Amino acid sequence: MSKSSKNSIIAGAGCGLVASIATCPLDVIKTKLQAQQALHNQKGYQGIVATVRSVVKYDGIRGMYRGLGPTILGYLPTWAIYFAVYDGIKNHFGARPTDDTPRQRIYPAPHVKGYQPVARENPWTLHILSAMTAGATSTLCTNPLWVIKTRFMTQSRNEVRYKHTLDAAITIYRTEGWRAFFRGLLPSLLGILHVAVQFPLYEQMKTWARRRTKTHDLSPSDILFCSSVAKMTASVATYPHEVIRTRLQTLRISRNQLNGGPRPVTGIIKTAKNIVVNEGWRGLYRGLSINLARTVPNSAITMLTYEMLMKWLNARDP
Repeated sequence: MSKSSKNSIIAGAGCGLVASIATCPLDVIKTKLQAQQALHNQKGYQGIVATVRSVVKYDGIRGMYRGLGPTILGYLPTWAIYFAVYDGIKNHFGARPTDDTPRQRIYPAPHVKGYQPVARENPWTLHILSAMTAGATSTLCTNPLWVIKTRFMTQSRNEVRYKHTLDAAITIYRTEGWRAFFRGLLPSLLGILHVAVQFPLYEQMKTWARRRTKTHDLSPSDILFCSSVAKMTASVATYPHEVIRTRLQTLRISRNQLNGGPRPVTGIIKTAKNIVVNEGWRGLYRGLSINLARTVPNSAITMLTYEMLMKWLNARDP
């Protein structure tokens, strides 16, 4: 493993840890808003304020951090895998040739000969390829942890609660089988469109910021601004898949239903139609405001932490 890949994994895990702790309360609220009307025997929340009051009233401040364990366990490998794959592809196919590297480095692109010599550093097509590949890889590897996290955050006060992450994993496996850990995987993979918007836009905004400041090393405020705008744009453009994913992940299928009994509505299209019919189009954007309040600072913290850690690691081990 190259030094660059190791640094990407360390920096990715570090930024995941910081971001997951800093924004967990907002994640709890967002997840509850997304899942309301989908949970049995649980009264739907009316909004952000009512959600916060209900959580604090019945669960205390600790309720705002419910699911923090699987969230940390999910974010650490997610960002470690994501940035390792993202930087690996971007650096391998997009780096400019130097005296120490071959002059004919190539990257996949439409061309009559099936390849195109590197003509410019990190083009948009390369950022999209890197972001989508990294997103798919991290999603496939960590989806079970996100299912557990979602179950933790949406537990009803009237049901038997999971004691901890391992207990949740064992309980889900015993009662619903291994397939439950991959429920919502397809809409999660559709979420790759999210990073396909976010990261190319983030890279482009960094390029614009460098031209404006006429320096390669951006200031923390520039990084925060670029990451915030890119995340907000991507979130608004692709948000419905998150609601559908949450609804699918919160489905609890009993053994009787697994053995042939009537099952709840499943599948992306059926779930989307069910939301639109029963809740209107606004149902696909339930929790969007709190999602922006969570994901924008989360992304800003994540990217700033990552950039700072990478800068420190590269300077420490030249």
